[in-house]
Amino acid sequence: MIEIYFEGGKVVTANVHGHTIRTDQPVENGGNNSAPAPFDLFLASIGTCAGIYVKSFCDRRGIPSDGIKIIQTMEVDQEKRLPSLFKLEIQLPPDFPEKYTEAVINAADLCLVKKTIYNQPKFEITATKK
Repeated sequence: MIEIYFEGGKVVTANVHGHTIRTDQPVENGGNNSAPAPFDLFLASIGTCAGIYVKSFCDRRGIPSDGIKIIQTMEVDQEKRLPSLFKLEIQLPPDFPEKYTEAVINAADLCLVKKTIYNQPKFEITATKK
């Protein structure tokens, strides 16, 4: 269970497994820009999920992950005003073993966040009075 609550202004906070995640809106959207916007956290979840798979791949093979970086960008469908393509570029250091280049791409492709998006889960939203 994740509990969401409001702290004032545009700040919306989530308690997740003992961690507090604050969000805010940019100034131009009425917030104070004191924390990432919720959509920014969504985007970050894609790249960091791929990153943990890349890191685990390297750890299992004893390959240093220092110097590996993932650059994430996206294209937007201007009609729908929604992302249409997420791009993840895994930047590898010069000494990264060439024989593992394709395998590290495959590892990033295992990301659970990406798989969840592909699965197109449904949402059920209700309201109760407590």
